Amino acid sequence: MPAGIAITRRFATSPERAYALWTDPEQFSVWFGTEAVRVPLDTLSMDVRVGGSWNAVMHLPNGSTIQWTGDYTEVDPPVRLAFTMTDDPANPAREPVAVDITAVDGGADMTLTQTGGNLSEEQYAQTAIGYNAFFDAMENVLAARN
Repeated sequence: MPAGIAITRRFATSPERAYALWTDPEQFSVWFGTEAVRVPLDTLSMDVRVGGSWNAVMHLPNGSTIQWTGDYTEVDPPVRLAFTMTDDPANPAREPVAVDITAVDGGADMTLTQTGGNLSEEQYAQTAIGYNAFFDAMENVLAARN
């Protein structure tokens, strides 16, 4: 079994709004940072098309930063977005991430999978904690826009 994680969360929103969380820079910059970490909009670039790239800079509470980068590999609104990501832009190893969104009664199920095998079991466990915090922040973004 390949190393990685899979997380599914149900959101009380349309698949289109759930998809926009991943592709609209103004929304992405809010949830990707969560409440404790800032991702200034001017540090974020998103060329959401197959072959396009994305970059974001997280500003941590301790004053340090993390540079994220990756490329989009699948773009099928509003049902699937796949991309690569790394917090080490000099390293060519990138984790593949896929977000699948399915319409359900009363909302949308969002399933995120990351199965690159480039991280240890402990790192995947920490990554899952981070994604769950991101999903919590997504709930806040959606609630603020209702």
